[in-house]
Amino acid sequence: MTEKSKILVIGGTGYIGKYLVEASAKAGHPTYALVRESAASDAEKSKLIESFKSFGVSIVHGDIYDHQSLVTAIKQVDVVISAVGAVQLADQVKIIAAIKEAGNIKRFLPSEFGTDVDRTNAVEPAATFFSTKAKIRRAIEAERIPFTYVVSNGFAGYTLPSLGQMGAKSPPRDKITIIGDGNPKVILVKEEDIATYTIKALDDPRTLNKILYLRPPANVLSFSEIVSLWEKKIGTILEKTYLLEDELLKKIQESPFPSNILLSIAHATFVKGEYTNYEIDASIGAEASELYPEVKYTTVDEYLSFFT
Repeated sequence: MTEKSKILVIGGTGYIGKYLVEASAKAGHPTYALVRESAASDAEKSKLIESFKSFGVSIVHGDIYDHQSLVTAIKQVDVVISAVGAVQLADQVKIIAAIKEAGNIKRFLPSEFGTDVDRTNAVEPAATFFSTKAKIRRAIEAERIPFTYVVSNGFAGYTLPSLGQMGAKSPPRDKITIIGDGNPKVILVKEEDIATYTIKALDDPRTLNKILYLRPPANVLSFSEIVSLWEKKIGTILEKTYLLEDELLKKIQESPFPSNILLSIAHATFVKGEYTNYEIDASIGAEASELYPEVKYTTVDEYLSFFT
């Protein structure tokens, strides 16, 4: 049996990062989390770091803005996963420079975990956000660093607990606002499953210098179909209001950050159907549930059952 790669997660205390750290450790990879010294003074991050240690994760102190600490951390591992947040996306050039200097990395996964940024026609401000990710792809390719890009599509935890209702803490039981006409197919994947598929792909030659697309078949649904699943569970037909494209575009222009970016991503997803409006090109990518049929992913239907 081949030895499992040593993995460094940068941004491991962030939204998707924490799932990646846990999935890596549970899959038996020697796992390292790059953590800033200042994280110890943040109660929530400190608690998360303690939980990482309980999984056997090695905590490495460093920062993407401290080149030497980054190179030192990278030299200890085989694979680097970046899960940095939106404000640090462009600064991943610093990770690329450190990987290049270290010279030992067999694969890099930049912070993607969303739509395919080379196929998007999103409106601003999402357009700039996606174009930053695309520039990082080009920088990786220019430096000839081996890569895998993870196109996870939608986070189930962002949308399903509120059924996309801004500010709601649980799915509605009386009325709902649907963005667009509810017909384009979307893809929502539970965060733990995104992490599981990502870690599976790391040592897989089939995903080397390719895009890993997450399209679990039971989770490719229109928003109207998702609402219908919820209605069956609660035995009620919801009163529906539709936020159509013209009104949504106006709302994007009038909203402050970060609401404007979330709404522009919603426009790309729920109005333009950007998760599903193309076929996967086998020469550049592969679909995760086909590569790893052994993974028992959580379906949208099962996820909604948590709230009944």
